[in-house]
Amino acid sequence: MIPKLFQWLLGAGLFIAVWLAFVLEKVDIQLTEIQRTLVLISPLLAVGIFGLVSAVIVLYRVSTFNDCKEAAEEIQQQIKEAKEDLSRKGFKFDDT
Repeated sequence: MIPKLFQWLLGAGLFIAVWLAFVLEKVDIQLTEIQRTLVLISPLLAVGIFGLVSAVIVLYRVSTFNDCKEAAEEIQQQIKEAKEDLSRKGFKFDDT
């Protein structure tokens, strides 16, 4: 299995190689002015789309994050037990 970083670097390298081939006119294809402009700004478009997709994924994962009430109750119980144990050992809590 190929590590994810290597996959991203390979994809970015291929994109840059193809982009440079078009920018440096190493490809024997006649481009219109609009196509040439799109080729020149395609790295900016790729970064923008990547950022947008990343933001959507983060927002989706945050919105569907579920609470674990059992774990919260267990932690509250452990805190209570720890306070009681420390109180027996002479520690005083300021409950404000």
